[in-house]
Amino acid sequence: MSNSSQLQKDKYAGIIKAHAKTLGFDFCGIAKAEFLEEEAPKLEAWLNSNYHGQMAYMANHFDKRLDPTKLVEGAKTVVSLVYNYYPDQKLSETKEDFKIAKYAYGKDYHFVIKDKLKSFLQHLKEEIGDIHGRAFVDSAPIMERQWAQKSGLGWLGKNSLLLNRQMGSFFFLAELVLDIDVSPDTPMMKDYCGTCTKCIDACPTDAIVQPGVVDGSKCISYFTIELKENIPSEMKGKFENWIFGCDICQDVCPWNSFSQPHQESQFNPHPDMKEMRKKDWIEITEETFKKVFAKSAVKRTGYNGFLRNIKFNL
Repeated sequence: MSNSSQLQKDKYAGIIKAHAKTLGFDFCGIAKAEFLEEEAPKLEAWLNSNYHGQMAYMANHFDKRLDPTKLVEGAKTVVSLVYNYYPDQKLSETKEDFKIAKYAYGKDYHFVIKDKLKSFLQHLKEEIGDIHGRAFVDSAPIMERQWAQKSGLGWLGKNSLLLNRQMGSFFFLAELVLDIDVSPDTPMMKDYCGTCTKCIDACPTDAIVQPGVVDGSKCISYFTIELKENIPSEMKGKFENWIFGCDICQDVCPWNSFSQPHQESQFNPHPDMKEMRKKDWIEITEETFKKVFAKSAVKRTGYNGFLRNIKFNL
């Protein structure tokens, strides 16, 4: 490779990382866009075990999940980005009160981060020239945790989430897939979980079937968000008052002792949410639901689905 070509790749990496910081992303990593050979048999085994439950979309676009060049023509680079959502103040999480996953406290992250990614791509076109790419935030068949690991941002913990030594796991992942060559970062090869099994031991539904493998169809998040029918009766009494999502495996993770509050005002909860206690959740009307969760990811369950989750926890 010529020296000028390497310098250009390094320059592009510098531009990307500097702008990621400007937009408020906590970490930015770069990897070469290529087929994820090691992941193919793992994904196939996971799907064959039916760990995706009724999430039929997980079985779609198998090739695209493993190969970003099928998502963006001529793709050469995958940029992975980390955006913190750890709250300054947790909503009430006493044993009596109902609980909502921290990522859903404020405005739906898809919108907040997608806006940043759009402006990111525009900035790169202005700085670099005629480049093409796509932005993703949990919105396409892309194995974001694996790409983040490949770009050096962390390792996959026993709960299958990406863990970062500086900030744990309370963050969103997003990607830019670009058709330019950029100097890649070194993949994270080390697993810093060691012999710790706190996440496995704490999961009340035994969803973590082996280190790094989660049976999605047993996860509280799956039951309270993805499942559209009645929750299986054998799960009764196991939800520990989670009515949307679940943070148990993250809350017990020692690496999350390094979590710092986010700086994104759009992730702050609706003022009424802070006042809600068990009685208020039980008596929530459709009008209140629509008001409190107007811009929240919680809207995904719909009012009736939300009531189902509450009743199941009673």
